[in-house]
Amino acid sequence: MMGGGGGKVLADMRIVLTKSMTFHAAHYLPTFPQGHKCRRMHGHTFGVDLIVEGEVDEARGYLIDYGDIKAAAKPLIEQLDHQVLNDVKGLDVPTAENISRWIYDRLKPQLAELKAVRVHETEDNVAEYRGP
Repeated sequence: MMGGGGGKVLADMRIVLTKSMTFHAAHYLPTFPQGHKCRRMHGHTFGVDLIVEGEVDEARGYLIDYGDIKAAAKPLIEQLDHQVLNDVKGLDVPTAENISRWIYDRLKPQLAELKAVRVHETEDNVAEYRGP
């Protein structure tokens, strides 16, 4: 568990943190109807919120260092950045829903505190995956 301490936890100090990152990529959505604008190749600046939850360690006063979250996620974000997402293994249909699950499934083993991944395809369109 990254950021783990082993110290005493603060009573009633369960906290939720969000680390936000971005990547730029293109995709097309082959399952959309013919003529739909999303079926054609297009790009986004995707926002990713990595949501962690747990008890605050009393000695440290925090749950996890935001830098530890970023370090764990950075290799995944780099796999997606400036790519055609349809070409990324496991993202044949790279909807925001599938991207959020793809990131979650690969990050959870390294980041035990991970509770959800939220992907912002646009400012107004967001998908959140909370795990199985």
